[in-house]
Amino acid sequence: MPSIPPIASWLANWSDAEALQAVHRLEGEVAAVIARRPPPLGEQERQQLMQLGADLERAWTHPAATAATRKRILRTALNEVVVRRDGAIIQAVLHWQGGAHTALEVKQRQNSGRYNSRVLLDTIALIRNLARLMPDRQIARLLNRSGKTTGNGNSWTEQRVRKFRKHHEIEAYRDGEWAERGEITLEAAANIIGTCTMTALRMLRRGDLKGRQVCAGAPWAIKAEDVAAFVARKRSTAPVTPNPRSTDLWISMS
Repeated sequence: MPSIPPIASWLANWSDAEALQAVHRLEGEVAAVIARRPPPLGEQERQQLMQLGADLERAWTHPAATAATRKRILRTALNEVVVRRDGAIIQAVLHWQGGAHTALEVKQRQNSGRYNSRVLLDTIALIRNLARLMPDRQIARLLNRSGKTTGNGNSWTEQRVRKFRKHHEIEAYRDGEWAERGEITLEAAANIIGTCTMTALRMLRRGDLKGRQVCAGAPWAIKAEDVAAFVARKRSTAPVTPNPRSTDLWISMS
């Protein structure tokens, strides 16, 4: 058996030493990663995490949630999305991390990017006025009941109203706005006048009582001072009627 030359033996030993050093270095890096790994969740932390997962809708619809936040939520919760187009219908299957699947069908937009400027201006004015009367969720319900859609032909949601407001720099509704303007609702006006709501509504439509309504279905806003003036006029012009329980007293002078 031929003997190994000294230089070859030295190279072999050097390669083995270098390999061992590389192994030790990698083992050290793995140990460092393991050391930096956070400890496993305790039972209380696990329950808190599960509660956050159950309250995902609240996190998604929170006013402070941005588009970037919602993207992070989707990337965390979704494994993949499979999309297939069938004519004007877009079919999507959402594969969630937990193994569940959600099938969706979305109608493709028609005339995307085209939006009647007059309709847009009317919508801006309407939502600007409604935002002084009610919160976004009620605005969405009113717009849907009125048959109004977004520029893309979608129904209104609280999130879409909020996004529309922010884009057009419309402030959100605040509790107490009515009182600051000195306005009251139709129901409150009827209580002050001392009549039912339908009678107060007829007074408004006849012009006996002043009020404003942004659109059909929107709440009537009535100035409290106008109601007070109406009540004062009503009292001053009310006929003096005899008390049916009283009896006439006749005095004979003969």
